[in-house]
Amino acid sequence: MTETERKTNDFTQGAVPAVVTRMALPLIAAQLVNVLYNVVDRVYIGHIPVEGSAALTGVGVALPVITALSAFAGLFGQGGAPLCSIARGRKDLEGAARVMGNSLTMLLAASLALMALAWGLMRPVLYLFGASDSTIGYAMEYLGIYVAGTPFVMVALGMNPYINAQGFARLGMMTVLLGAAANIVLDPLFIFTFGMGVRGAALATVLSQALSAGWCLAVLLGKKAILRLTRDTMRLRRSVALGILSLGITNFVMSITNSLIQAVANRQLGIYGGDLYVGAITVINSLRTVYTEVIHGFGAGLQPVIGYNYGAGAKKRVLECIRFATMVGVTLGLVVWGIFVLFPRPLIRCFTPDETLMAVAVPAVRIYFCGFGFMSLQFVAQNTFQGLGRARSAIVFSILRKVVLVLPLMLILPRLWGLGPYGVYWSEPVSDILGGGAAFTAMMLTVYRPIRREMRKESGA
Repeated sequence: MTETERKTNDFTQGAVPAVVTRMALPLIAAQLVNVLYNVVDRVYIGHIPVEGSAALTGVGVALPVITALSAFAGLFGQGGAPLCSIARGRKDLEGAARVMGNSLTMLLAASLALMALAWGLMRPVLYLFGASDSTIGYAMEYLGIYVAGTPFVMVALGMNPYINAQGFARLGMMTVLLGAAANIVLDPLFIFTFGMGVRGAALATVLSQALSAGWCLAVLLGKKAILRLTRDTMRLRRSVALGILSLGITNFVMSITNSLIQAVANRQLGIYGGDLYVGAITVINSLRTVYTEVIHGFGAGLQPVIGYNYGAGAKKRVLECIRFATMVGVTLGLVVWGIFVLFPRPLIRCFTPDETLMAVAVPAVRIYFCGFGFMSLQFVAQNTFQGLGRARSAIVFSILRKVVLVLPLMLILPRLWGLGPYGVYWSEPVSDILGGGAAFTAMMLTVYRPIRREMRKESGA
């Protein structure tokens, strides 16, 4: 590695905003493309002649299962990546490589177990998650093929953070870009040209994820990698595996509770409104992905920088990371909130030309996103906690917002003041304001201020 490359991968060098931006911009660009990766299926499916709305709702019913599968990729991938960054900051390259290798082993083992479980329980789970007799067929067609690609999904999502943790943000971006480009090309080909409909959308996604997984492994096995996958690093070690799981549980809880919330929302909307309202939440979740993928890209750039500096003892730079993340997160959240609330109709039309569904979705979008600026505070706090290896704090506030606040609100609000299905949509802004504010306040009190006090003591002030 050249001297220039060493400086590029040493996150204690250079202005913090510049370092975080250098890491984050390629990842944000990748995540913007990943938005297409995640929602392009739904865009094409919603425009299938005659059956588009029913097919879109069916895929929406399958989303909680897909989110649950992705949760396990976060458990092993995002769980180990901060540990990898901290070890690199301490110059422990052997330990960092071992974390990476153990993560891959657990990802592969988990993917096989999840495939068997998903296939065995698919139909009853989909009915439980809000499928009706009109939508179960579409949900089964899509999910049956998607589950077959679980190993590709797990490797692509779970191992790409280790490319980013080594400072190769552009190579990490390519993991997403390759798969997204393939999906965009293959979707219309399989759905319309070959007449495969929903099954074609799922097949395009699986093949695209396979391409992403192949690229990811090629980078981590290649000569340019600082940390390489080997048989020795992939041999499971109890202490390493437990460390990955203890930190990865944060992302896992966040994702699995997202899955639970999606399932409960679908079921409640089906009870109080019917398939049209389930279709509306499918559109809402697709629009929400635009924001969450971008902020996740920023977080993926922030975490290795904040973790590396923490491991290197550069406390001032850790505080600078938090301040910069707060400024960017809040600004981004407010911009996205404004767009969604002011211009919902053209955004919704991307997913469906059905005016009946549009009439339900427009007020739903405005309600759902009206408190979204506070969501940025939640993401800043979560990324800070996770980047510093503080899994428990991240878990507590994830559970607070999603389990303690959102789920009870979804069950209670539809019964109050005649809100009906719109009570489900109102649960989100209420929880954003309360949960996001609490998480950010706790982060400032337990991370930012203690580090600042330590710095003052060390300087003798």
